[in-house]
Amino acid sequence: MNKKQKKVLYRILLSLGFMIGIMILTSYVSLNLYIEVILYLIPYFIIGYDILRKAIKGILKRQVFDENFLMAVATVGAMCLGEFREGVAVMLFYQIGELFQSVAVGKSRRNIAALMDIRPDYANMMVDGKLQKVDPDDVEIGSEIIVNPGEKVPIDGIIVEGNTTFNTSALTGESVPRDAHCGDEVISGFINMTGEIKVKTTKEFGESTVSKILDLVENSSMKKSRSENFITKFARYYTPAVCYSALALAIIPPVVLMLMGKDASWGDWIIRALTFLVISCPCALVISIPLSFFGGIGCASTKGILVKGSNYLEALASAKYIVFDKTGTLTKGVFEVTHIDPTDNYDQQQLLYYAAHVEMASSHPISLSLQKAYGQSLDRDAVHNIEEIAGHGIRGTVHGHDVYAGNEKLMNKIGVDITEKHPEGTVVYMAIDNQYAGCIVISDVIKETSKAAIQSLKSQRIKETIMLTGDTKQTATKVAEEIGIDRVYSELLPADKVEKVEEILQNKGEKEKVAFVGDGINDAPVLSRVDIGIAMGALGSDAAIEAADIVLMDDDPAKISLAMKISLKTLRIVKENIVFALAVKFICLILGAFGIANMWLAIFADVGVMVIAVINATRALRIR
Repeated sequence: MNKKQKKVLYRILLSLGFMIGIMILTSYVSLNLYIEVILYLIPYFIIGYDILRKAIKGILKRQVFDENFLMAVATVGAMCLGEFREGVAVMLFYQIGELFQSVAVGKSRRNIAALMDIRPDYANMMVDGKLQKVDPDDVEIGSEIIVNPGEKVPIDGIIVEGNTTFNTSALTGESVPRDAHCGDEVISGFINMTGEIKVKTTKEFGESTVSKILDLVENSSMKKSRSENFITKFARYYTPAVCYSALALAIIPPVVLMLMGKDASWGDWIIRALTFLVISCPCALVISIPLSFFGGIGCASTKGILVKGSNYLEALASAKYIVFDKTGTLTKGVFEVTHIDPTDNYDQQQLLYYAAHVEMASSHPISLSLQKAYGQSLDRDAVHNIEEIAGHGIRGTVHGHDVYAGNEKLMNKIGVDITEKHPEGTVVYMAIDNQYAGCIVISDVIKETSKAAIQSLKSQRIKETIMLTGDTKQTATKVAEEIGIDRVYSELLPADKVEKVEEILQNKGEKEKVAFVGDGINDAPVLSRVDIGIAMGALGSDAAIEAADIVLMDDDPAKISLAMKISLKTLRIVKENIVFALAVKFICLILGAFGIANMWLAIFADVGVMVIAVINATRALRIR
């Protein structure tokens, strides 16, 4: 417990002790009414002074109708009518419920607080020949910083000296350490486990991964779900309605009885009205619904799943169509050259030489695999006029020869006939000096968890899984059949992917949602267009964090299914709390209006229901 919670606990214990002492005293000694009032006012003000103060402030600010006002009116009214024990008890149990809720929220926050621990406090820099701790905000791009074992990496950068092992669990949710060597990229928030390293920064602190993630999590509560918005609007109208209903209950029946010539029984009807007020307090709904979503988001964050708002967590539960990018999402994006088929004018090494050189300026996985397969240093002076042709391939001049490398569409575009087509893998067709020179076959590797992830999604009643890719039909179909994808669209340009997503959005049901899973860089337009954009393997990717609604910090497709499980469980808990709270309150309100429910039942209807709802809400923190 924090200091504020401990203070409330001490007040509860002190007030409870006073109340028990007064009850024991009055059972043995008959006290004067004024003395009894004074005695009961002591525990009442100990436990309720802050509620009374908030109620008065609300009245002065013309924001009258809230739970503080309800509690103040109900308890002051009960005390005025001589129901001293009941008045103190209502305030006492209300504060117990509030304390319980505060502790539950604190427990939810600890999951996100663990994530907040990735915020670095300092960076080690050489200043005047001495190693000093400086504010990360003061470190400029290109500076060299030292990260010692046990310290957090404060800013994104590249290792220029040393080797180590990183703990990445705060960002990815994975406990397996990650080895890093000189030349590797490092992400802020990683914890250095073994060796001292020197890092050359590539970003400012405010633009580094850790800052973006923390900003994302801290602002997630700003984007409310439909359920939270409903409760907010509901409370806005519900609270004034029950206040006026209680006033009517206190006045109309006695007046009617007086007109009929009967005993008005003003005291009984006022007690009923006050009981009605206590029962009607909407605390259970107002507290438990946001707490449920907060718990779900906190649970997801510990698994390396960052949700930008409870509205996206709620929407994910309604997702019926999951659309996947292929490369880097369902496959590793690790391409290997598996076959080289040159024409008679070239041999395999020559064809690979031209391919590796024309692709040398690209960081695309296919380009990197060609350079890796060539295995020798590249002559950068031999290459000129490199031009990327979006969705087709690349062209350039190598030793004075005009070289094209790309897909079949590129060959058709430049008017080169392909003499032989390959049905499997990604095929890079080559044309040199406008003549077909041969092709290189590159194969991608399917991730180990992709098939299980698709099966798990289908078990969660997903209607259809769809894959969009720029690869050939044969390659795309083979991958889809192997992992169980329902529908495939292949040979797509980036603009074509948006068109296909538009078609899916138009054909879905009104309440059905479409989610797209991509790498968050090339797929940013699609991520922004769908109902839920999920960025896969987004560690260190600014574009992914900006474009997506849900960010998966590692490359595991199984996290998609896990995110859906968290979403479905959270929404189920929310619905349980809404139905339970409204049902109990509705029944108790009727009983209170007819005088069947007393103040003690009212306490249960308010505080008891709130405690049960809060306990249920904390279940969102845990998922198998």
